[in-house]
Amino acid sequence: MHAIPLYAIKAGLLTVEKKGKKNVFSGRVLEIEGLPDLKVEQAFELSDAAAERSAAACTVQLNPEPIAEYLRSNIVLMKNMIANGYQDKRTLERRIKSVEAWLAKPELLKADADAEYAAVIEIDLAEIKEPIVCCPNDPDDAKFMSEVAGTKIDEVFIGSCMTNIGHFRAAGKLLEGKKDIPVRLWVAPPTKMDAAELTKEGYYATLGGAGARMEMPGCSLCMGNQAQIKEGSTCMSTSTRNFPNRLGKNTNVFLGSAELAAVCSKLGRIPSVEEYLAEIGVVTKNADQIYKYMNFDQIEEYAEVAKEVAV
Repeated sequence: MHAIPLYAIKAGLLTVEKKGKKNVFSGRVLEIEGLPDLKVEQAFELSDAAAERSAAACTVQLNPEPIAEYLRSNIVLMKNMIANGYQDKRTLERRIKSVEAWLAKPELLKADADAEYAAVIEIDLAEIKEPIVCCPNDPDDAKFMSEVAGTKIDEVFIGSCMTNIGHFRAAGKLLEGKKDIPVRLWVAPPTKMDAAELTKEGYYATLGGAGARMEMPGCSLCMGNQAQIKEGSTCMSTSTRNFPNRLGKNTNVFLGSAELAAVCSKLGRIPSVEEYLAEIGVVTKNADQIYKYMNFDQIEEYAEVAKEVAV
């Protein structure tokens, strides 16, 4: 995600300096290609971040399979919503029928072969050997982690629409057995379904035991008008934006991944590349179990409820 502004800076298409600022993304539509097998939840993260590029919209070209997987899950979730009295029932029923119709005959939009673009930014993911962060206090100020390694971190926020359940499992795995971490850690899963599953799997106990402040599922600190971090503190956050004073008065906020945020909470500073790779090994080793998404059609309690809802 943060590779997009970084590579735009390298290409001379984006500047951090406000005076005479250049921003090739402003008011334009981002079309992201080359990652056709991403899960839809991962594509959401890329498209969510397009707002911080000042883009008008964003599309991610995916194959039909991950979209179908997501929609089958979504049908079961919507049927659970109907069963639990969510409104408007008729709207949910219409949406279910529309999704079922698409699944019966999947069709996707695709860019014209001869489409012309304001710019094309090529990002070779194999070149990226370390995390990328956005520095205080501008989501355009993207740098490699090694450029800011050693910076003291006072607070860490893991949450917002940029996270999914796998990120919280990864954070829990990184903080397993840890007590009295040297930062104030805020944790806010995006949905109550995530929170319930993480509780069932024991990750809430792990994160709480490490000293995390477990927030109500939702936006939390990222909203900017609820709780705030300590005045003048430095924070590593997984949120989309780090505009001045958004997370707290006179604060300095870095943006990074949930995995990096968890390592920062453990060390009390931004790690070196060597430290990060040493820490992240436990996540890599268990990646198949950690990065499982909430496919509601495969979760028994949701699937059983859905069977009782006729549309």
